[in-house]
Amino acid sequence: MTAALLERPNPAPPEVRKEPIRWVGALWALPPLLIVLGVAVYPVARVLEQSTTGEDTSSWSGVLSSSLFRNALWRTVEIAVLSTLGCLVLGTFIALVLAFVPFPGSRVVGRLIDTVLALPSFLITLAFTFLYGTAGAFNALYKDVSGSDEPLLNFLNTPAGVIAAEITFFTPFVVRPLLAAFAQLPREQLDVAASLGASPWRVLRRVVMPEAWPALMAGGSLVLLLTLNEFGIVLFTGAKDVITLPVLIYTRGIVTFDLPGAAVIATVQVLLSLVLYGTYRLIFARVMANKGKGAVDVVVEQAK
Repeated sequence: MTAALLERPNPAPPEVRKEPIRWVGALWALPPLLIVLGVAVYPVARVLEQSTTGEDTSSWSGVLSSSLFRNALWRTVEIAVLSTLGCLVLGTFIALVLAFVPFPGSRVVGRLIDTVLALPSFLITLAFTFLYGTAGAFNALYKDVSGSDEPLLNFLNTPAGVIAAEITFFTPFVVRPLLAAFAQLPREQLDVAASLGASPWRVLRRVVMPEAWPALMAGGSLVLLLTLNEFGIVLFTGAKDVITLPVLIYTRGIVTFDLPGAAVIATVQVLLSLVLYGTYRLIFARVMANKGKGAVDVVVEQAK
C-alpha cells in the first residue's frame, strides 16, 4: 500500500486561464460606436452648431421670445399630452377586451392592430379624410338623409382632428405591450380572486392593473415621445392653424430657408424629448425598485 502511494504520479498543475485581451473588446465596441456617432451624435452636433450662427429673429433670443414659437410649443405639448391620454384609455380598454373577453374574431382584431403598426401615419389621415372630411362618406350620407348642404362633421382641420388621428394611429403602441403583460399574468391568480367573491372591477383594480403598470408606462412614454415629434399627421390633415414645433421647423428650414432659426427650434425639440425620456427612465426605475422591494402575493379579501 505504501509503495503504491509512493509510485502515484504527481497531478498535473491546473491550467492557468489567460486573461482576455482588453483591446479585443474595445475593437468589437468600435463599429457600433462609430455608427452611433455618425448617425445620431454628428447630426445633432451640426444642428446645435448651426443654431449659434443666427442673428436677430433667427438667434436664440429672437426665436425663444417670439409668440409664434411659444404658441407652437404649447400646441405641441397640448396635442402630445391629450393624444397620449386618449391612447392610454382606448388602448387599455381594447387590451382588456382582447385578453379577458373572448369573442369570435378576436385574433383577427389583434392581427389588424399589428398591421397598423406597419403603416405610415399619413395613411390614417387619408382614411380620416375619406370618412370624416367635408366631402367624405359620412357627410355625404348625412347630406343624402337630411338634405342639408352643411357637413355634420368638420373637425379634421382643427386640433381635435389631429388628436383623433394620432389616437387612432398610436393606440396600438399601447395595446401590444399590455397584451404581452396580460399574457404573463397567472390565470390561477384570477380564478382564486373570483372564487373569493371579488367583483370583476375589484380583480381588475387589485390584481390585473398592478401587474400591467410597467407595460402601460412603457407604451404611454413611447406614444408621448412619438406624438411630440409627429409631423406627417399634422401636415396631411391640412390644419393650417395647428402649428407644432415639427411644422415650425419645416416652415423655417424648408419654406423660408431660415436654417439657423430652424436649428434653434430643432435643438429645443431634441432637449424636450431627452428631458421626457430621462424623466420616464427615472420614474420607471423607481417603480420597478419599489415593486421589487414590496413584491408580495396579491391577496383579495373574501366578500362578506
